[in-house]
Amino acid sequence: MYLAAIIDWHSKKILSWKLSNTMDITLVTTVLKEALSLYPKPEIFNTDQGSQYTAKAHVNILKKHDIKISMDGKGRATDNICIERFWRSIKYEEIYLNEYKNMKVLNRAIGKYMDSYNSKRLHSAIDYQTPNEVYYDYIPKSRNRDSSL
Repeated sequence: MYLAAIIDWHSKKILSWKLSNTMDITLVTTVLKEALSLYPKPEIFNTDQGSQYTAKAHVNILKKHDIKISMDGKGRATDNICIERFWRSIKYEEIYLNEYKNMKVLNRAIGKYMDSYNSKRLHSAIDYQTPNEVYYDYIPKSRNRDSSL
């Protein structure tokens, strides 16, 4: 199973995510399109150099929305530490602790985790607030500016 997610660097909020049994361009473009339809566009979008992120379809969505493209250096997971830290959290706090009968059960569990992560989990990096508190406090103040993913 493959999980794709988009995180807002400022607030640590997971803006969009999707679980799939294939890692392909459709997985990441679907997540990107959903985030762009629900939230203000970012100034910069950062990913690793995976083929799904360097694919023309993904890059063209970013270009169409006039979003600057940033990619981690080869072997430099710390360049995108926000999402890497999130991957560690979901693995150790949810995935590794449970068994899932099927994809539907896993998808539901991840959805609950995402809701809790955004609305209940306090983060030291954002002064022990939840991602939702920080995100929704910031967005009204920045309506005329781009946010960051």
